[in-house]
Amino acid sequence: RCDGAPGERADDGETKPTPRKGSVEGDEPSDNKCLLRATDGKKKISTVVSSKEVNKFQMAYSNLLRANMDGLKKRDRKSKSKKSKAAQ
Repeated sequence: RCDGAPGERADDGETKPTPRKGSVEGDEPSDNKCLLRATDGKKKISTVVSSKEVNKFQMAYSNLLRANMDGLKKRDRKSKSKKSKAAQ
């Protein structure tokens, strides 16, 4: 227990952690990847797509969107000119 100022930590004498031998600093991945995230307000989803599979993912995603857009309602669009004339 440390009876110092708030936010102050007790020094237990441990040194900084050393990195594992399996990971090498500066090792660049041969394939760039893209993180995609989406939410509907309640549920969050994410996926990682490699640069080689971007076209495949894009085609599958666009087909999914087209298949699920038939249930949407048409928006009632009123032109701005009609609104401004009605206000005068």
